[in-house]
Amino acid sequence: MAPGAVLATRTVDRPGLDPLGYDLAVIVPTFNEAANVAPLVMALDVALMGLRYEILFVDDWSRDGTPERIAELAADRADIRVIRRFDRRGLSSAVIEGMMATMAPVVAVIDADGQHDERLMPRLFALVRDGSADVAIGSRYCSAGSTGEWSRARVACSRAATRLSQLVLSAPVADPMSGFFAIRRDRVEALLPRLSGRGFKILFDLLTSSPEPLRAVELPFEFRARTAGESKLGTGVVLDYIVTIADRLIERVLPPRLVMFGGVGALGLGVHLAVLRGMLGLSGAGFDEAQTVAVIAAIAFNFAINNMITFRDRRLKGWRLLTGLATFYTVCGLGALANVGIGALLFAEHHRWWVSGVAGALVGSLWNFLASTLVTWRKR
Repeated sequence: MAPGAVLATRTVDRPGLDPLGYDLAVIVPTFNEAANVAPLVMALDVALMGLRYEILFVDDWSRDGTPERIAELAADRADIRVIRRFDRRGLSSAVIEGMMATMAPVVAVIDADGQHDERLMPRLFALVRDGSADVAIGSRYCSAGSTGEWSRARVACSRAATRLSQLVLSAPVADPMSGFFAIRRDRVEALLPRLSGRGFKILFDLLTSSPEPLRAVELPFEFRARTAGESKLGTGVVLDYIVTIADRLIERVLPPRLVMFGGVGALGLGVHLAVLRGMLGLSGAGFDEAQTVAVIAAIAFNFAINNMITFRDRRLKGWRLLTGLATFYTVCGLGALANVGIGALLFAEHHRWWVSGVAGALVGSLWNFLASTLVTWRKR
């Protein structure tokens, strides 16, 4: 917003307007977007003139003055609200919380950074309200859509990710990772138990969670350049996206988290065997001693990788990382005892160190998964 500009406000005829009076709720997830919220509100007020709507910001504990700026905008308006989340992060989960915090029948999502064309919002809303679509999407990739000033590398990566998404989409959508769309709130509520809530791609989560293909209508828009703040795109976003696709592919056979835990366990088995072999061959230690050290090393390795990947949505940080490691060792104690005991028994009988090591590791794996899910990475 230009220096000295005054934010236009939309008069609310009934202070404290009943939420049932809103036809549309615009959900805006924010994290350090202080410079962008006022221009966005101004733009939405112009675009949605004549509609009954509210703007609901969901802020992930910004420290740049974002919530204070929203509070200033909401001071004389009942149609601007903010939900502040502490010690939680992620666009998808923020959007879900925002959608469930309104009673408006139609909910729409738009980024706070001004890169989405808010002028398209009334058409997205109308398509969903009138029943012409289950979900109406602002699309960069349908005919006449554009990624704007993106570099060739970013366009190539985005298109590759879009093609990858086709592995699990039940209906063709040109831009399944768009962050700009509208959908009925009751449809989201029905899908809520199936949503992963992971990462930044809530539309992709919704599309792949529905038992029946959602009727999607895509409207083209040109993606704008960010004028303030910093992009939140990073390696964590890419990892979340890959894990989400893996979830959707795997869940047809087994619980995805169990499969990922097992995959990490397989890597941990390699660590276990390497340490076991090293202890037996280099230090001359007895099998019991070597097996014990191998178990300790493998548990630490598994904890670190599971915290980064398998339980990324419940990832432990700070002091909780240390207490989590302690509980992981504790809950895996019985499995470790069985691991050492069974391994030693088989080694004494067969004298094959690798058979003994593998058998001992497998015995405790199921217990480790169940215990760590319920204790170490329990839902909070």
